[in-house]
Amino acid sequence: MKVQSTTTQQDDHFLISNYDYKSTNIEKNGDKYIAKPQITNFKFKTDTRIPKLGVMLVGWGGNNGTTLTGGVLANKFNITWNSKRGTHQPNFYGSLTQSSVIKIGTCNTEEVFVPFKDVLPMVNPCDIVFGGWDISSMNLADAMNRAQVVEYDLQQKLRPYLEKLVPLPSIYYPDFIAANQNDRADNVIPGNNKLEHLNVIRKNIADFKQQNNLDKVILLWTANTERFCVEDPNVHGTAEKLLKSIESSHPEISASTIFACAACLEGCSFINGSPQNTIVPGVIELAEKAGVFVAGDDFKTGQTKFKTCLVEYLVGAGIKPKAIISYNHLGNNDGKNLSQESCFKSKERSKKTCVDDILESNKVLYPTEEELNIDHTIVIKYCPETGDSKKAMDEYIAEIFLGGRQTFAVYNVCEDSLLAAPLIMDLLLLCELFERIQFSKDTSEFQRFDTVLSWLSYLMKAPKSESGITTINSLSRQRAMLENLVKVCAGLTIDDNLRLEVRYGASRFQQ
Repeated sequence: MKVQSTTTQQDDHFLISNYDYKSTNIEKNGDKYIAKPQITNFKFKTDTRIPKLGVMLVGWGGNNGTTLTGGVLANKFNITWNSKRGTHQPNFYGSLTQSSVIKIGTCNTEEVFVPFKDVLPMVNPCDIVFGGWDISSMNLADAMNRAQVVEYDLQQKLRPYLEKLVPLPSIYYPDFIAANQNDRADNVIPGNNKLEHLNVIRKNIADFKQQNNLDKVILLWTANTERFCVEDPNVHGTAEKLLKSIESSHPEISASTIFACAACLEGCSFINGSPQNTIVPGVIELAEKAGVFVAGDDFKTGQTKFKTCLVEYLVGAGIKPKAIISYNHLGNNDGKNLSQESCFKSKERSKKTCVDDILESNKVLYPTEEELNIDHTIVIKYCPETGDSKKAMDEYIAEIFLGGRQTFAVYNVCEDSLLAAPLIMDLLLLCELFERIQFSKDTSEFQRFDTVLSWLSYLMKAPKSESGITTINSLSRQRAMLENLVKVCAGLTIDDNLRLEVRYGASRFQQ
């Protein structure tokens, strides 16, 4: 795709687009609003050179890590496999970047769509070099067999590739995850000195980058959900205090925070795929100093994604959700770990907050703070027989016209890791892309995006954002935000869906 426009410039290394951002500033005068439309000029500068990317997964030997690695290899080598449903071809279904499309304009009256990945230069997932850590010493072939996610025939065909891949020893702090994980922990960095653990992880990252001749590395946490650390400004509040707390092996420094610090200190972006409070203020300051991104929290795959869609639909239609009851049972290791109450509480928090801003936006339905406290119940049960096929049963009760009630009962069965793996890939590819984009406002110098990469909120249950920036959970708005950003960077026009060129184009006025 080539954009011909006076607002874009391109050479061998950079694409620069000029964009007039239209917004509306609102002033409140008593009980009236005064709207003042305004235009701000932005420039976006994208480095079009695609790097050699390395990815290090914490929890590489788990369900998500083995499924993602195996899936990429199946696509890379075009490995087909058989099941009772026939012969299957590899694909990247479920990936926003690889399998969804973006409207780029109209040809006559026909809308034209292209793959998301073709709008700006992106890393090919088949070119990613994978590595990582796990508290289990199993090679990835055996770990994939243990996970019981991928079809057996495909497992056998992937075995020659995966059995060579063995996770590095990981950090294991039993106080932060369920006691039932102890039987897997045969591949841990010895000792209790957290500074030594940090230095081991840093060396692992540096060695991985050098040995594979990589341009950049991104770390992603896809290991067990941890309990929330007891956040203390004197421990987690600044980069200096955080590093001193690691040096003293403070008990409220989690393994995930050690990995986040190691990533920042080695100049790598870090993504937290679990709900715990890994990205404390000290981590954000470290990332800012290093010029890297942090993003989180908690992958948004099936049930929560559907929940935000349905609640957004109801509130947008002027219907008032009164109660949401979410019941889950699953049999994978994630479910086993969540059977411990402290770990479940981390997950409960991310699942409960995902509709807050959608409800708060409608003061007609929810005029008081008290009414925003709807009945929102989360239940997660571990049932080994279920395996990776998570069963989610949800009931939504809403108030309609004249005090009536509307109830939705939803039964959702999703193969958890087969949804999570392409989402993880999107997080990595988009994070890498955004590392190559800079922007300037009016006549200012070019700068990077904010350290907390809230652009990735579409893929997160509890998206983190910079202090003072409102979190958006509406799935359609999150998707539009991502789509519009890549279009603006490419020099394309944002689609406002008025379709005036079709409704009232030149052909309508020809004599």
